[in-house]
Amino acid sequence: MVGGLHHWFDAQRMREPAPTRWWALTALFGVATTVFGLSLTQVFPPSGPAIAAGYGSPVIAFEFARSQADLLGIFGPDSDPLQVSRLAAMRSGNEQDYVYMLLYAGFLASGCIALWRELRARHLLAAAALPVLAALCDAWENWLLLDIQAAFTIGDYSPAMASLPWPVGAKFLLLAITNVVIGHAMTQMGRWWQFAGTLVIGATLPVAMALVAPPDFAWTLVASIGGGWIVLLGMATIGSWRALVHKRPLVDFERRSTIRRAADHGEAEPAFRSAPRRRFGRRKSDR
Repeated sequence: MVGGLHHWFDAQRMREPAPTRWWALTALFGVATTVFGLSLTQVFPPSGPAIAAGYGSPVIAFEFARSQADLLGIFGPDSDPLQVSRLAAMRSGNEQDYVYMLLYAGFLASGCIALWRELRARHLLAAAALPVLAALCDAWENWLLLDIQAAFTIGDYSPAMASLPWPVGAKFLLLAITNVVIGHAMTQMGRWWQFAGTLVIGATLPVAMALVAPPDFAWTLVASIGGGWIVLLGMATIGSWRALVHKRPLVDFERRSTIRRAADHGEAEPAFRSAPRRRFGRRKSDR
């Protein structure tokens, strides 16, 4: 079985360049993730009575809550007239968040598979599991948050708060690693994508700071993770256009695959004729 899988990977690596419809699926998931994510931000409570400015929003502060004092800063005391509405909004947002998990997991996994179809690197196919694991951690996190909120509503303490840091940290780390893999793949696609890929990789650096000091840097998580998603959505849109309209892959490794096939058969490297590079003005042959 292992040998058959190895041969299958080799066959995929040596196949001719071809457009892939995985870009269209990635684009559809990306648009759905963006639209649903924007609508979800309107469901969560917009502010809390005493959350640190570094959290940026109450939902991020709730994910990093570690004590009853943190919960009071997010929802307010019983005497706060807005406590009930904040609790209702947070619960509704976390319940709808399960749909968001499915969307972003499908978006990132489809993007990794599309990149694998383009670049033929098997680690990209394996990377498709990372956003799925991140979504599972997110689901675990949401289950803990709902339990913590239910206990807080009746004035009790939930032991789930002690376990909360594990799924939260794992989720953001897995999403950051996924972005790094995608960014690195972009740097292999040509100079026009190298700059975008470098930005995607560099944007993940604040994730470590946010996990170490969330009251100061947790607000950077949305930009660090979301920036890579925006770039991936742009790439998926371009890849879909090339595949569906021009019937061409986003990355054309015609020369590289031909050289690999020749090397595997012990043949000399084929000669490729390239078009003469045009400079400013006309070439002598044009005169």
